[in-house]
Amino acid sequence: MADALADEQPGDDPVADAEVRRAGITPPQHGQRLDKALVALAPEFSRSWLQQLIDRGHVQVDGQVQTSAARKVRAGQQLQVALVPTAESLAFRPEPMVLSIVHEDAHLLVVDKPVGLVVHPAPGHWTGTLLNGLLAHHAGAAALPRAGIVHRIDKDTSGLMVVAKTLPAMTSLVRLIAAREVKRIYLALAHGHIRWDADSIDAPIGRDPAARLRMAVVATGKPARTDVERLAWWEGAAGDGRNSVSALRCRLHTGRTHQIRVHLASRGHPLVADALYGGRPLLGLDRQALHAAELAFAHPADGRPMAFSAPLPADLAQAWATVLPG
Repeated sequence: MADALADEQPGDDPVADAEVRRAGITPPQHGQRLDKALVALAPEFSRSWLQQLIDRGHVQVDGQVQTSAARKVRAGQQLQVALVPTAESLAFRPEPMVLSIVHEDAHLLVVDKPVGLVVHPAPGHWTGTLLNGLLAHHAGAAALPRAGIVHRIDKDTSGLMVVAKTLPAMTSLVRLIAAREVKRIYLALAHGHIRWDADSIDAPIGRDPAARLRMAVVATGKPARTDVERLAWWEGAAGDGRNSVSALRCRLHTGRTHQIRVHLASRGHPLVADALYGGRPLLGLDRQALHAAELAFAHPADGRPMAFSAPLPADLAQAWATVLPG
């Protein structure tokens, strides 16, 4: 495409700061779809992303905003696009936030993640994540993959996470997790009266073929093992067992997505208030009743044993006290 120009307007607003490209439609391009003409003007970007720019009103033809990617262009028309950064490209930026740090040294930090905090940027959560907070917390995070995050906790699960501050520490922690040498204990409230005192659920987990947002126990999944110990049982306020709840101590041996939630649901005992896997709100809870309570591992620098614990957050503590008084 001939006569392409590029303008840059420095500033803090991603839209105002976007590179603007302009060019005339050449005779060979006459009759092309607008999105195809844009590919010639900005070949380094995918067609699907350029279509998003059209949808968002960042493309003009002869000074008029266009919102249809299928619109046909004509020779001699002037095409303009503002190459506004994608949400993904803006995601890995430092954002100062208060972090509940349980331990920190030159090699790692252990945080107590609150309910509602997303760990890593993803669709729908490109900002305000733990990763953004880590990038603001220490300069070295920018040089590490995922800012040093070596394992994750779901948004609505609370509790302990270890994060690396150096690449050697990150490599060591990843290896410890893979070798199942990091002890991770969760406290959970599950629907129903779990009859067994202790059990080990060893069942592979993969994407649920019937619902892509869920995980499930599937033969083609990755190996997953959760040890489950029943601590107490509550028969429900009515005393008839219809709203019975079991208090559990769960140990992860692997770290599959939603592992504890999936394993317990597969046994007919979804977590209280875990709507994704069949749980119902109960005991004042409206988020899954799961908390990463204990974390232990060998320090990646000198091998000394490290062990941490985090108290239940207020909502889960109140529900827990009903099932397990005292």
